Amino acid sequence: MIPNYLKPYHTKTSNLIRLGRKYDGGYVIDKRVIGKTRAIITCGLEAEWSFEKEFQKFNGDCKITAFDHTVNKKFWINRFLKDFVSLLLLRKIKLYQIFDVFKYVEYSSFFSGKNKHFLKKIVSQKKNKKNQITITEAIGDNKDIVLKIDIEGDEYKVLKEIDKNLNKINLVIIEFHDLQKNIKKIEKFIKKTKLKNIHINANNYGMVDVKGIPQVIEMTLINPKKFRIKNTKTKRNYPIKGLDFKNRKRGPDIKLSFSK
Repeated sequence: MIPNYLKPYHTKTSNLIRLGRKYDGGYVIDKRVIGKTRAIITCGLEAEWSFEKEFQKFNGDCKITAFDHTVNKKFWINRFLKDFVSLLLLRKIKLYQIFDVFKYVEYSSFFSGKNKHFLKKIVSQKKNKKNQITITEAIGDNKDIVLKIDIEGDEYKVLKEIDKNLNKINLVIIEFHDLQKNIKKIEKFIKKTKLKNIHINANNYGMVDVKGIPQVIEMTLINPKKFRIKNTKTKRNYPIKGLDFKNRKRGPDIKLSFSK
């Protein structure tokens, strides 16, 4: 059972849409945001940009700017060698798996033109100016943005910067890791921010403790100054059928219940 302050605010089901893969990499957002977004600022990339790719199918004028210092030449070489060995050992035999071996080709094609990927680490304060960047610097002069944050535990260090850039933000997608030991930090952020939580999902790559608190959750928060949201909590059950899917296909799904 998770704290009631994490329960999303009510949003019309017709306003919700999932973009990206059915499994890990896809996210549920408010579709009203799509046409009014000029840029997506992606903090944490790895080898997954299906959300950004599908978003651009609906809004071709939107640009993507991604930041991830780990997705470098070494990353792609190691990934290719590992996948190629799996291919030779017939562990990757389905067509989509074979295409995935050559993911770098798609990466090079997608992150060209107006879409950019920078080898920089998102930090709260810069110590190494060459490969580090703050959220505020990453956003820059961009307005009407979707801010997507998946930086494997470092998200807690940059929460204050999100509200500092509220006027530029349409929507925030954020993954919270190690929920059990960081629950107070999340509570402080949720109760202080002017953004409103409209969706939540438990990532089943993480575990669930004896109290029913998942290790990892994904949240979607909208700017109520730009998009009308009722000030009432939802009565929906999570996950939402047809919108939420298991991050790990073979693992059990995680049903969320909220304290009163």
